[in-house]
Amino acid sequence: MTFTLPLGEPAGPVSVVGSFNEWDPTAHPLVTRSNGMRSAVVTVPAGTDLHFRYLGEGGLWFDDEDADSVDEVGGRINV
Repeated sequence: MTFTLPLGEPAGPVSVVGSFNEWDPTAHPLVTRSNGMRSAVVTVPAGTDLHFRYLGEGGLWFDDEDADSVDEVGGRINV
């Protein structure tokens, strides 16, 4: 599963956190790519139901509008 965000939206470092990494903000930081996007790749088994959010600089939590759904835990997606 590849999580992507445009460079600079939001500004500063961003990590993807969720059920796949015990909500650890240091496990999957997004890396800047040559195409102007930031991304992190997470390996999970097919059929996995993931809950996730992004954590930006200064403790800014935000959800992915492209998730299958969003609830009180964050975004949900089935891979």
